[in-house]
Amino acid sequence: MAKKKKNRKNIQKRERAEAKIRKNIVRFLRSRHDRAFNHKQIAAGADVRGRISHDGIKQILEVMADQEKIKRVGRGQYSIVLNTKTLEGKIEVTRDGFGFVVVEDQDRDIFIGSRRMGKALHGDTVKVRVLKWGSRDQRPEGEVLEILERGHEFYIGRIEILDSMAFFLADDARISRDFSIPKEHLGGAKDGDKVLMEILDWTHHSPEGKVIRVLGAAGENETEMHAILFQFGFQPEFVAEVEREAAAFPGKITAAEIKKRRDLRDVPTFTIDPPDAKDFDDALSFRELSLDRFEIGVHIADVSHYVKPGTALDKEAFNRATSVYLVDRTVPMLPERLSNDLCSLRPKEDKLTFSAIFELDRNGKVHKEWFGRTIIHSNHRFAYEEAQAVMDAGSGPFYQELITLNELAQIFQKARFANGSINFEDAEVKFELDEEGKPTRIYRKIRKDAHKLIEDWMLLANRRVCAHVFRMRKGTPPPFIYRVHDTPNEEKLFSLQQFAATLGYRVDLENPGAIAKSLNRLMQDVEGKPEQSLLQTVAVRTMAKAIYSTDNIGHYGLGFEFYSHFTSPIRRYPDLLVHRMLGQYLDGNLNGNPAELESKAKHCTNRERRAVEAERASIKHKQVEFLEDKVGARYEGLVSGVTSWGLYVELLENKCEGMVGLHSLNDDYYEVDSDNYCIRGRSTGTTITLGDKVMIEVKGTSYRNRTIDFTLVEVLESHAQDIPELAMAPAAPRNSRRKGGKRGSSRSGKHSRHKKKRR
Repeated sequence: MAKKKKNRKNIQKRERAEAKIRKNIVRFLRSRHDRAFNHKQIAAGADVRGRISHDGIKQILEVMADQEKIKRVGRGQYSIVLNTKTLEGKIEVTRDGFGFVVVEDQDRDIFIGSRRMGKALHGDTVKVRVLKWGSRDQRPEGEVLEILERGHEFYIGRIEILDSMAFFLADDARISRDFSIPKEHLGGAKDGDKVLMEILDWTHHSPEGKVIRVLGAAGENETEMHAILFQFGFQPEFVAEVEREAAAFPGKITAAEIKKRRDLRDVPTFTIDPPDAKDFDDALSFRELSLDRFEIGVHIADVSHYVKPGTALDKEAFNRATSVYLVDRTVPMLPERLSNDLCSLRPKEDKLTFSAIFELDRNGKVHKEWFGRTIIHSNHRFAYEEAQAVMDAGSGPFYQELITLNELAQIFQKARFANGSINFEDAEVKFELDEEGKPTRIYRKIRKDAHKLIEDWMLLANRRVCAHVFRMRKGTPPPFIYRVHDTPNEEKLFSLQQFAATLGYRVDLENPGAIAKSLNRLMQDVEGKPEQSLLQTVAVRTMAKAIYSTDNIGHYGLGFEFYSHFTSPIRRYPDLLVHRMLGQYLDGNLNGNPAELESKAKHCTNRERRAVEAERASIKHKQVEFLEDKVGARYEGLVSGVTSWGLYVELLENKCEGMVGLHSLNDDYYEVDSDNYCIRGRSTGTTITLGDKVMIEVKGTSYRNRTIDFTLVEVLESHAQDIPELAMAPAAPRNSRRKGGKRGSSRSGKHSRHKKKRR
């Protein structure tokens, strides 16, 4: 019995040894999948020589070949049988050189090691072969077989000329390859110039490129702003054909056109816009009908009168889909002839408009509404500050009209919040620039009643137009583009609820309506308190992003069942589409192509997000520019993000955001606690959490990466003691720059960068 047991153990031991040998053989052959080897080479390469005889290795190889784990190649040679499963997807490359292929309808991305990237670049659509599917907790691994489509037509970067050689270095750190540029393809670029480069040839290991446009010397304002536009797919100028179409429109409105419209030129009308605005696409009119009744018109530039489907103007507007607002300029969706002239509701000029006109009482109840094409004459152009000054002073142009409009707007606001609209109030970052575009001051612009007045009247028009179209046909509503906003992420909401509870606040997750009211109550409760920034940041991250869609799921963030974008057709293509559809439906034609409309909605959503990225990039560039000569300066700031690689800190004085790298915290080995939005020292228990007030020192800036590096000097105010889970950690001095600790080299956690919500 004992002998049988011993024999069984020996057999099991031998089987385990052979399994390990087979595993080593597969690993060796897979690492050299393009070659075949004999049994001696395999034994050496798999590091099994001496652990098994020549006959033993031959026998294992034959069995593996019979099992089709490997294949026989020629006489006495073998190579790996690769998994022939191929998938297609878009590759996202990291700054460290490896990547992940995102495959539609696949739960897990496919990891691509740097040596298996082939000629793929960040953003390319590629075909990959899966080499290893991985366990439930591991990503599949693969290699790039083929580039199906390049993610970019061109790449943006800097030219370096060394002796007789020229090279292109991409601004995007995720494109780590250097391209050689033949002298005949430099296009006049000089050393240090920023250029657009297209791939010319990649038949050898080193790729070659061709300069297709020189943007100018790197670092200059015009160069960098144009680089940002091109990076996110926007052209700084219009092609000649589009400009010609725009220039061909006559400036005079014909009598025949006026007859088709409701004439409102005798009704008091005005615009309220930023002081530097040139495209006035909305106006308000006011007429008192009785002591308790008012007729108020929301008048929107009738861009659809000029921009017709199928024209070069329309194709260009659709391609852009939105105006782009960089720090120092507006890049319009339409040429200036339209955006700043014909369609701009300038004072003392007759203008064609599409209007929503409401008859209301003093309680804000709408008794009648009318939608249609109109002609107006704006009597006055207000800047926000001027309108606010009139209301504050109690006198001035259109004082009574402004006061009444503001009182009604406040009624709308109150009702909106009572019905579930979420109030994440956030001030806009503004820059003062010198003549060369260099920032001299950064500040936050606080929204006052004049801003909110306009916003709530535009919201009224948007939702009433949408509801009107939705109910035009019994049963199925006509095809339409809605602005929709989904309910928050349940998992993130639960995390917020748990985290808020540790600070003594309650978040009700019983139903969507309760969630909205609970979040508003939370924002009111924390206003002015140390934890305000912390909880507001976490709450914003629970929100979905608003999109354009033909499926009306409502707008959760605003608390509206019906909502569309009708009020800005000069700068948003979906609004132009809404004008066209509303006009068509008012004329009695309720037909449309839902599939085509949904495709356009998706395109507009994507372009909007690209525009937001461009706007943020310009802000980041100006922040870098502002701090470049302030290296060594110290500022107070709030921790605005906690990631696996560092802490993001927003400075209180100027709102610039930079990063404290975890590798620079040399007093301890810090680990990321993503559930509690903090990092914690393994040895000391020193804890730094989202919303903590800190003192930092500016370490350096990078134009190329648009990054700002900080050094942490001291934690000034910590939330750790307010969170029971963190308060239980060992006490440690508040100054996190103590000397003599360990330095970690690897981190874990989730990237939790703060992002703004857009409606």
